[in-house]
Amino acid sequence: MAFQFSVAARNAALDAIETATGPAPVLTLRTGPVPADCAAADSGTALATLTLPADWLLAAAGGAKALSGLWQDLAAEATGLAGHFRLSQGGTCHIQGSVTDTDGGGDMTLDNPSIAAGQRVTVTGFTLTAGGA
Repeated sequence: MAFQFSVAARNAALDAIETATGPAPVLTLRTGPVPADCAAADSGTALATLTLPADWLLAAAGGAKALSGLWQDLAAEATGLAGHFRLSQGGTCHIQGSVTDTDGGGDMTLDNPSIAAGQRVTVTGFTLTAGGA
């Protein structure tokens, strides 16, 4: 049987992830598949780099934690199809996952994952959900 956690325990775990990652982390949108884990080297081409707000996630509620504020790059650095993201602080990857358009079901959704250099890029969805419900 898998462990089960109270909503309070799941919320605390999610809030701890934001605290461990730190304020105003860097989000990099990259081409290609998600690397094996956060310790693996970056892969693909960096398309857009965003410095997130100091308080980048809402307070956890119901075992989930969603983006807070505007996550946007006013001018992408390169052209390509966003396939994954890496969220880091001080050069250390803390969270990574897949990227799709709003209806694509990725871990993070963008207004348009087909990015052109100089284009404005907006993250439209990102939610961390704790397991163990």
